[in-house]
Amino acid sequence: MTRDWLKHLILILGAIIVLAPFYMMVSYSFKSPGEIDRGEGGFFGRQEMMIDPRCVALRQPDRADIEAARSQFPGQDDAGVQSALLAETEAACSIRPAVFNYTKAFTEAPLLRYLLNGVIVTVSIFLIQIVVALPAAYALAKLRFWGREAVFGLVLFCLLIPVHAIALPLYIMLAKLGLTNTYAALVVPWTISVFGIFLMRQFFMTVPDDLIDAARMDGMSEFAIVWRVMLPTAIPALLAFAIFSIVAHWNDYFWPRIVVTGNRDLFTPPLGLREFKGDGDGSFFGPMMATATVIVTPLIVAFLIAQRRFIEGITLSGMK
Repeated sequence: MTRDWLKHLILILGAIIVLAPFYMMVSYSFKSPGEIDRGEGGFFGRQEMMIDPRCVALRQPDRADIEAARSQFPGQDDAGVQSALLAETEAACSIRPAVFNYTKAFTEAPLLRYLLNGVIVTVSIFLIQIVVALPAAYALAKLRFWGREAVFGLVLFCLLIPVHAIALPLYIMLAKLGLTNTYAALVVPWTISVFGIFLMRQFFMTVPDDLIDAARMDGMSEFAIVWRVMLPTAIPALLAFAIFSIVAHWNDYFWPRIVVTGNRDLFTPPLGLREFKGDGDGSFFGPMMATATVIVTPLIVAFLIAQRRFIEGITLSGMK
């Protein structure tokens, strides 16, 4: 009983550590700048009306506005008319903090474009990785050829190479080919996934050889076996790999920051967060957290939908 209690305590502490940043992110996305600075307002904040300073700055009354509005404020001098116009401007620029944060998330930067870029890049990488990983994994799991174990050892060795170690050679190669600031620069370097090959190979090891022998007796080629026999059986493992691949490349800031330098239309979602980084007074922390919430939400929804298959794929891939 004591051991179970200790395990539960450790799991609860681990869950708190993992969930705390998400709690702060979502909470800040609802709060006003003042509440964020003072650390008050609870989870949702008080949602009291606040004034958008940028809205006021853009609608600051000038001399022409004062002259045009003079008839509305008889007996007032220029200072009085200007004060009245400023009061109207502040009233028009009043907004709820949650609405302000999420509105700025979509208007301060083309967030929908960044989300579309993220979908294009992550889906393209995943599909090409599957095209490469499935035949390679099938060959390593089910075909007998000289040097197979050496090739598999090389796959395991490549798992140990950090991406940062090869970033500079990859960048130089893409720059010489003129591919920087293109979708190709974001996609091509990651089309071969040694982790995907390893994961699918482990799953294919659990597939009975009799199934493959029966397909060969029916006259199917090895490539036909890969796509018509092995692919349908590998759906759980593919979903597990999809979670790993899509999350990694959707959240990747390091590589897009290197190869996308002069074209904002190619920014991925993490790069979009840079649009809110310039305000040292914290006044744009709310929109930044709202943007982060929008970026993270598709991943959480996708994982919750595919959770059962994800766990099944990981379990089956580790059986042998």
